[in-house]
Amino acid sequence: MKACAFDYARPKDVSEALKLLGEGGKAAAGTQSLGPMLNLRVIQPPLLVDLRFIPELKDVSGKSEYTMLGACVTHAQIEDGRVPDPTGGFMREVASNIAYRAVRNRGTIGGSLVHADPAADWPSALTLLGATALIAGPGGRREVGLERFITGLFEVDLKENELLVAVRIPKRSKAARFGYWKFCRKAGEFPQAIGGALTDPERKESRTVVGALGGAPRLFLDLNPDVSSLGKDAYDKQLHAVALKRAVEKLK
Repeated sequence: MKACAFDYARPKDVSEALKLLGEGGKAAAGTQSLGPMLNLRVIQPPLLVDLRFIPELKDVSGKSEYTMLGACVTHAQIEDGRVPDPTGGFMREVASNIAYRAVRNRGTIGGSLVHADPAADWPSALTLLGATALIAGPGGRREVGLERFITGLFEVDLKENELLVAVRIPKRSKAARFGYWKFCRKAGEFPQAIGGALTDPERKESRTVVGALGGAPRLFLDLNPDVSSLGKDAYDKQLHAVALKRAVEKLK
């Protein structure tokens, strides 16, 4: 199948993009998820709003406490070290194992978060890192922690006339350690289970996350959480428990 007919717009800034979204437009950037959905006619928007040429959405900045990545920064830019990595290499590792290079060349960090596929990497990894979503809308701008931004299966705290403009990621000490593990049937496919772990002894901080649950990632504030509540299916529960265990082991 092919997509239904739609109009196309290329806004020059966030303000113009918000206006178009308010008129029924659908945001588009890397289109690695949106493209197949259009072709299968899962969605049939009257207007596609191309965000790729908005400078703010590609901007990268930072301070001593955090790094800010625009929503249109691609997985490949992170993988190749073309943007700062506040984790000292952890984000580059995550990015390098997302799907295939062709996907990473176009797919964006913001698109991954807004699409909120439970098996995608950035929802789990950025929840683990304590990242914050920066959102623009007709009423102004607001911030939402990633653990609250992703609310369920393909669901986020984002209105139709709002736009994710950037992600703010805290920097941690040089003593921080990270672990990430996912089970895939074959390389490049979406995982069946994701486990992530972080410890920063200088800041007395420990965090773990479990993803690919069929909903929002589950965040825990310790390295040995009780995972008995991660669903009713014994096989899935064990798979996620092992993914988390292996992620924690990578901290050593």
